[in-house]
Amino acid sequence: MKRFKGFVIKEFYHIFRDVRTMAILFGIPIVQLLLFGFVITNEIKDAKIAIFDQSKDNITQKLSQKILSSGYFLLEKNLNNYNEINQSFKEGNIKLVIVFEKDFAKHLEKERKANLQIISDASEPNTANILVNYTIAITNDFLKEINPNAKVPLQIIPEVRMLYNPDLKGVFMFVPGIMAMLLMLISAMMTSISITREKETGTMEVLLVSPLKPIQIIVGKVVPYVFLSFINAVVILILGKFVFGVPINGSILLLLGESVLYILTALSLGIMISTLTKTQQTAMLISMLVLMLPSILLSGFIFPIENMPTPLQFICQIMPPKWFIIIIKNIMLKGVGFAYVWKETLILFGMMVFFILVSVKKFKIRLE
Repeated sequence: MKRFKGFVIKEFYHIFRDVRTMAILFGIPIVQLLLFGFVITNEIKDAKIAIFDQSKDNITQKLSQKILSSGYFLLEKNLNNYNEINQSFKEGNIKLVIVFEKDFAKHLEKERKANLQIISDASEPNTANILVNYTIAITNDFLKEINPNAKVPLQIIPEVRMLYNPDLKGVFMFVPGIMAMLLMLISAMMTSISITREKETGTMEVLLVSPLKPIQIIVGKVVPYVFLSFINAVVILILGKFVFGVPINGSILLLLGESVLYILTALSLGIMISTLTKTQQTAMLISMLVLMLPSILLSGFIFPIENMPTPLQFICQIMPPKWFIIIIKNIMLKGVGFAYVWKETLILFGMMVFFILVSVKKFKIRLE
């Protein structure tokens, strides 16, 4: 029994002295709990909206103020005509537009009813539906406040329009998100074990004495995976289009070009991970833990980024899937051109260059 007790104590010592084991046992559960606790919520706060007030009377101003003071909305801009509505949605800055008809207060006073148009970006159907319900609920509450005891109740009749996804199909959100997640996981994971495999199998020495430069070795390892990942991207797009009915309203060539850029970014990230790790097991573990959960939770794929605490919103900005999802939704659902996605494209390109430079630098250090 003493021997068994000593053996158990020894195992405890081994575990406590292994930093990686302790990180897996205690660090990962804490991180996951914090991520899920802060990210998963049904509430939406600070959604950016625009208001097109054709009446500009005291009623529309009071109702606008009530909507904006609710905590759910932030006013991004006031619109001057209908043509600005579609343009604003394509720019991607707003999620909802509220349109007041002309002579809103007069209609409400004389006819006891007025019309309100609510236009939402339904490329994110869950968010669109929640924001529309928020707006209608606030409007109904406003009516009760201004006319509590009237014999003939006042009515504000909302006309709801869902742009880009009128049927609120969830697949319009999931296909772009799953495409971004799968390409990131597959591409990064495949390349993250490439260099570590060379070290473990002993073939690294052959590369070290070869005339190839570090950048040539890295590019050589990436090229085959670019082709294979591109095939994956094409298959996903074909299935999305013909099986799930997700439209491709924009340029197919632009969409494929952006997909190649994203694949290169993911592959470069995988190469960077492989140069920072010593074993295939460690490289795969980092790829799974660092990429899988963040790709799902912190990319805006399922949960709105606006809901998250400020530190998590900052982390979202350095997640490549976030920018790729914006790009493919804009191209596929909104039919925009490069002029509307050049900023996101530049960010992905900058990330790719950064990953490659870090990989080359770390690879050189190991060569020495």
